[in-house]
This record gives sequence, C-alpha cells and structure tokens, in this order.
Amino acid sequence: MNFDFPQVDLPCPILAWSDVTEDILNLYKQSCRLKAGIFAVCREGKMTATINLIDYEIKPNDLITLLPGSIIQFRERTEKVCLCFIGFSEESLDRINLIQALSGCYSKIVECPIVELNENTADYLKDYINLLTKVTCNEELELTPEMTELSLKSILLGVEQIYKKYPWNGHSITRKEEICRELVSLVTKHYLNERRAQFYANQLGISLQHLSTTVKQVTGKNVLDIIAYVVIMDAKSKLKSTNMTIQEIAYSLNFPSASFFGKYFKRYVNMSPQEYRNS
Repeated sequence: MNFDFPQVDLPCPILAWSDVTEDILNLYKQSCRLKAGIFAVCREGKMTATINLIDYEIKPNDLITLLPGSIIQFRERTEKVCLCFIGFSEESLDRINLIQALSGCYSKIVECPIVELNENTADYLKDYINLLTKVTCNEELELTPEMTELSLKSILLGVEQIYKKYPWNGHSITRKEEICRELVSLVTKHYLNERRAQFYANQLGISLQHLSTTVKQVTGKNVLDIIAYVVIMDAKSKLKSTNMTIQEIAYSLNFPSASFFGKYFKRYVNMSPQEYRNS
C-alpha cells in the first residue's frame, strides 16, 4: 500500500538546535515524510515516536537518526521532553552519496533508527550540537556549502562508528525483507558495472521473477528502481560537489555517453544533469 505524506525539508542548508521541546515536537504530531536528514539526541524525558510506521520509545541519551525519506510522527509523552538536533536539507544531502558515506551501516540505520548511547558518547554529541547551534543561529556567520558538507561528513562519520560498535542483533525479519536488504547491499557494491536485474537475481540465487515480486511486495518499487536510486544518489553528489563535467560524470558512472547518462538521469529526476547542477 502506498501512503502520501506531507514532504518536510529544512528552510536552510544546515540547522542545529540544542533545546527542542514540546512546542517544536508538536509540529510533527501528524505523520510526514522527511526530505531532510536529522540527527538528534534525547536530553531528557521519554516519548513515543513512529518512524517508518514502527513505534519506538525515545529516552535520555538515545541517538535518533532520520535519513531522508523517513516517515515520522511524534506521539505521546509521559513527562517533559527535550532533544538537541542537527539537520541538513535535501540540497545539502544531495552533495554526498549517503550510502557510500555510511559504508555498511546504511541498512542498519534504516532498520534501527534509534540506538542507546553511553553517557560519554552522548555528551560528546551534545557538545558538538551545542557548538553548531551557536554557529548556525548566529546571523553574522554564514556557512559555505563546503563547511556545511564538512559538518555533515563529520556527523556521518560519528554515526557510522557508533553503529559499527553497537551490539547488533537486529530484529526478526522475514525472508522477503532479508532478500531486499541483501539486494541493496549487492547494488551498493556492483552498481557501477551491473545494472541488470538478472545479475542480482543470480547473485542471490533466486529467479528474476521471485526477486521482482519480492521487491515489489516489500518496497513498492521494482528492482531497476532500487538500482537507479543508488546510481542517481552518486550522480547527484558528483553534480553538486565536484567540478567534473557531465561527460566525466557519465564515464565515472560507467555510462557509454553523456547523452545516455542524461536520458537516464532525467527519467528519474525529471530534469537534465545540467539543470539539476544549476538548481
């Protein structure tokens, strides 16, 4: 079943806030889909949140990682709640390849967006967010895109290290969900050279029809959409954060020509690579 949720982005490339209370959280009492990326730490209190249609309890020193595309709804609370957070707009996120930046942790974050931090790690993150709050809320300072990108990469590096060290047991998943997770992992390894659905079916040891049906049932997308998602994420990051020509980007992504790359990009983004770069 497909759900249409309001799309929510940040009004600026980067925004940090060290004291997010109920007044702000109440704005998200209705479900919405994030275009931005949000990284938050609970400072005090407990509350329930629905993330990607699954209920979670948030408590002090929990790290909440909301990747773009996440569906969120903050619900009931039992006491005063306060979070600190740093967020990056869709435009900022498009400058990097999130899947590559998060290495092997991307699927873990999607599966478990909330993890409990030890007190020292939580304090380090709170201090860093406090610093960025002072910077982003100072009207006399203007962060360049390069500075915003550096801040984002530092946060992603920290989150990656947290997830790598976090005792990971995972939750019970179905075989269909496991196939989709393995597919994403394979695509991130082979997308530069292999964009055929049959290749991934062979790697998984299942028929193409079984793979196609499973992916459609679990994600609502087809296999080529999953492959394209990773390819386009890489293309967007190169268009926004490098001086590579369109042709150089096309070749780096193993397209036979800039023209072929342009048609592929426009099919999924609804604008040409140059239009996207200039947007």
